[in-house]
Amino acid sequence: MNLLGYGEEIRRRRVEMYREHAMLVNEGSGIITFTIVGSKGEGLSYYLESDFLIELKSVIGVESGVDLHTIPDNIKVYRMDTCLYPGHCMMLLERPASTRIPQIVNALCDDGKGKPLLGSSLFLDEFSKVQFLEGDRAERAGPSQPISTISGDHDLVWAIPCQCPGILQRWAQRPRHWPPPESCIIGILSYPRRM
Repeated sequence: MNLLGYGEEIRRRRVEMYREHAMLVNEGSGIITFTIVGSKGEGLSYYLESDFLIELKSVIGVESGVDLHTIPDNIKVYRMDTCLYPGHCMMLLERPASTRIPQIVNALCDDGKGKPLLGSSLFLDEFSKVQFLEGDRAERAGPSQPISTISGDHDLVWAIPCQCPGILQRWAQRPRHWPPPESCIIGILSYPRRM
């Protein structure tokens, strides 16, 4: 694997270099946290290749029960209404802030009851217009904005951090049905013999 560029030491050095690069990008930005994720974050791909997570600093999502007094006043807070499909939520504006991000403002819609709701498609549409990297953009793929640059292909994912300890606790304690408990027995596969 060392000869192919995927040995443990090479991967470790790549991860360190990518983290250092992300720290330099983050030092110059007051509104985002840039994180290298996916195979690149594991040191399996080369420089400027793979996935980037771009997290907004001035917006946060919280589940019910999170104390808003623990969140600085300059951060816009959205309450996560999780009464939807498992793994999905509605982001209802709970507390505005003085910091205004035009893309967030343009992604707001009405929840049908007169309350501001952050629309996920509007959010993705607005942030797909942001020129974070210069290159040819492909059609959005889920939450990802694929982009091809001189240095390679990338997926940009814009994200809002969330405080949801209860959701994470329920996820960690969920019943698991795979692998089944009896899978501790090692099975032997048999193949027909050649004649």
